[in-house]
Amino acid sequence: MHLCRGLFALTVQEKIALFPHSPGVYRYYNSEGNVIYVGKAKDLHKRVAQYFVEPSRLNTKTRLLVSKIADAQYSVVDSEADALLLENNLIKQYKPKYNILLKDSKTYPWICVTAEEYPRVFLTRRVIQNGSRYFGPYSSVMHARYLLDFFNKTYTLRSCKNRIDADTILRKKIRPCLDFHIGKCKGCCVGSVSREEYNSDIEEIVSILKGDVQDIIRNYKSKMMEASEALDFELAQEYKVRIESLDKHYSKSVVSAAKDVDADVFSLVFDGNEAYGNFLRVRKGSVVQSLNLGFKMNIEERQESVLSTFVAEIESKFGALSREIIVPFLPDVEIDGTEFRIPVKGDKMALLELSIKNAKEYRFNALRQKEHSDPDAYKQSVMEELRKALGMKELPVHMECFDNSNIQGTNPVASCVVFRNGEPSKKDYRKFKIKTVVGANDYASMKEVVNRRYSRMLEEAPDDLPQLVVIDGGKGQLDFAYQALFELGLTEKLTVIGLAKRLEEVIRVGDPYPLFIDRNSQALKVLQQIRDEAHRFGITFHRSLRSKAQIHSALREIKGVGEQTEKRLLMHFGSVARIADASLEDIAGLVGPALAQTIKKELNERRDI
Repeated sequence: MHLCRGLFALTVQEKIALFPHSPGVYRYYNSEGNVIYVGKAKDLHKRVAQYFVEPSRLNTKTRLLVSKIADAQYSVVDSEADALLLENNLIKQYKPKYNILLKDSKTYPWICVTAEEYPRVFLTRRVIQNGSRYFGPYSSVMHARYLLDFFNKTYTLRSCKNRIDADTILRKKIRPCLDFHIGKCKGCCVGSVSREEYNSDIEEIVSILKGDVQDIIRNYKSKMMEASEALDFELAQEYKVRIESLDKHYSKSVVSAAKDVDADVFSLVFDGNEAYGNFLRVRKGSVVQSLNLGFKMNIEERQESVLSTFVAEIESKFGALSREIIVPFLPDVEIDGTEFRIPVKGDKMALLELSIKNAKEYRFNALRQKEHSDPDAYKQSVMEELRKALGMKELPVHMECFDNSNIQGTNPVASCVVFRNGEPSKKDYRKFKIKTVVGANDYASMKEVVNRRYSRMLEEAPDDLPQLVVIDGGKGQLDFAYQALFELGLTEKLTVIGLAKRLEEVIRVGDPYPLFIDRNSQALKVLQQIRDEAHRFGITFHRSLRSKAQIHSALREIKGVGEQTEKRLLMHFGSVARIADASLEDIAGLVGPALAQTIKKELNERRDI
């Protein structure tokens, strides 16, 4: 590896012009001498020149990075794989401001098998290069603890930290502890178990940790049958328990159709300037390791570059990668001895889909945590997700939803609810009585309401138009709402969609096929929330009108009873039923004897019907 340091008398562009056409790693420094970006390249000269030759094609953040560059240096390496590893190490060393930021700061647990004559097996979060073997890291500490518990119960391993060798046993330097007396340790410190027998158990544990579970289970079944034939039923039962324990733990991890697969699986889910990755290590069809990592892109980064960063991080954590790596798309590096494969069907596609499912779940949980820790950023990410799902140009920070409500054609009404930044804005809610449509015609009613809403907004608040209009209904309601917007000249300014209840499909104007948004996505949940709120608000308004109509049918239909008389009677008696039960004198005291007699007669006749 060659390190280039000098040329400080030259400008940055002049230095870059002298960069070689070789694989390597480049570093950008600011005026204070701090490393602000580290990158890898198959061809240093071509890659670095892109930042300066075509600056107009860079996004805002990348142009900001270029404006801060005061110096550039490079390191030449032998291959792309070396460049990838060197880049990963330098990023960890310098922590540059504009590089992809690894969001995951956890220290994951490992299972350690010590390099002793009688090895110990324990959980640790520190990896020490002392000859011990480490397995992991495990994304779930519960998973690791379950394995340790299984090992301790099955193999009765020692838990003490004493140094045990032949001299210690011969001289009886260690007294056996309580674990030995209660049968939780075989007593290697006092020679109760040979080194060969103890290490045979350790090698079985190592095989399980490496994923050779099916081989161990087959061996146990063979020994169980041998013990059974020899009438040693206690030993046979012991092997049976081991088989059941391994089956119980690994049955969920084994991809039954992919029993011969040995591979590493990478997947990424992108969300704006963040990415969520999942890694699976598969041995003979068994998922023996799984890890989730998050990445934040501080400047524009290609997806292929993010995947390369992910691969390098896993290699630094886990050591050498498998010969076969399953990916959703190819990274921007090639690694000797490793083949990147994009499956399209079969067992390996099932493994990739499993990894993608884990990455999506990781993203979902990260968003839920952000909802509590940083609600503003959470709302922004949900709006961005919805924008992408609907193919909108602007974020739908202002959304409005319309819903019609009528029962058998009576009291037709409509509601409009407003969401701002993903939250209900109740002061902006509006309710409408249908004026121009006769009968139960949802389509024409929708057109009338949308027309009334936005013709008024164009007059009173033309700068406050929503980015997204949601229609509660299918294609018919959506088409009539679109007609209203077209007549107002708003179809180019607003995005309008329909949301059907049956399958929660999104209907778009002119698209014969509905759009199905992931049912677990926050984008769909926001659409469901605004639709349900519009329905609730409309139903509440409709019920209030029906209630008033029922009162009117009982009092206002009586000749001589007007609005003020009705109000006076209801305020005094409380209900129509109490008016009917009241004496003629009590009613006459409020409305006079002649009208009182008419009211009493009409209400009694209605009661008798």
